[in-house]
Amino acid sequence: MTDQNTGQLIESFVRALRPLVPLVSVWAHGSLAGGDYQPGRSDLDLIAVVDRPCTEAERQQLGEVHRNLARAVPLALKLHCGYPVVTELDDPTHPHLTWAHEELMHRPVTPVTRRELHEFGLVLHGRPPADLLPPVTDGQLADFIDEDLRSFWLPALDHPEWWTRDIWIDLGLLTFARATATLRDGKLITKADALGVLTELGAPVDVVDDIRQRRYGVPTPATEQWITRRAELTLAFLGSAIGQVVGASGPPGERAGKSVAPGCRAGRGSRPCRPSPRPTGPNSPTT
Repeated sequence: MTDQNTGQLIESFVRALRPLVPLVSVWAHGSLAGGDYQPGRSDLDLIAVVDRPCTEAERQQLGEVHRNLARAVPLALKLHCGYPVVTELDDPTHPHLTWAHEELMHRPVTPVTRRELHEFGLVLHGRPPADLLPPVTDGQLADFIDEDLRSFWLPALDHPEWWTRDIWIDLGLLTFARATATLRDGKLITKADALGVLTELGAPVDVVDDIRQRRYGVPTPATEQWITRRAELTLAFLGSAIGQVVGASGPPGERAGKSVAPGCRAGRGSRPCRPSPRPTGPNSPTT
């Protein structure tokens, strides 16, 4: 682990899981595994593979484990964990029990996460991803990224009020840069690398610097004027840039022959990260 507090938290979490659920493996992906982890800023992205579906009582106990850890260690608020059943790992669209954003929900283990796990996932307990998780084809990876841009990020541009929030700026631009790198070069890249890609793509320099300070520096409070201007600059850039990428790529399903270079390196969960819908709001990112 990159720091003692994170290491202790992960050890405590795995120790709490072992007597609670039929645990097969625990893996780390994302920035925690990919070398771009920033303590207190990055999410802790884990997968805990179980031997059978959790019972209702076990689900309630899992929720308590997560809540108790967060009360004791604030860093645990950043800990997200999926609980796929080992026999249900073949389908990358199948939703699995997941703890994220302080609640239980159901989410798939996406093709990007799967590629991360195969390339650089950390084994925290049990068997490695290569033993249990089917590999992701290059076509599956490209199609998933393409569809994510089309079905989530493009429609999100029609809601300018969302883009006054730091998280929308950060995830929107970094996700686009990482998606572009994968579709263009066959690489999954870190958020740090994505900042360089954004510059190459002509993203607004002041906005890129704003993201860099929030993730790696000491950010200063933003004025209302800058928040408004930042949203305008971001929406103008992404509106054109995403349209060009998905317009050139063709509809999902026609990408199977397109190559995403095998053996590509990634970062954080350098997956293009799709924020989850929240019960209280419209598909708003919360990490």
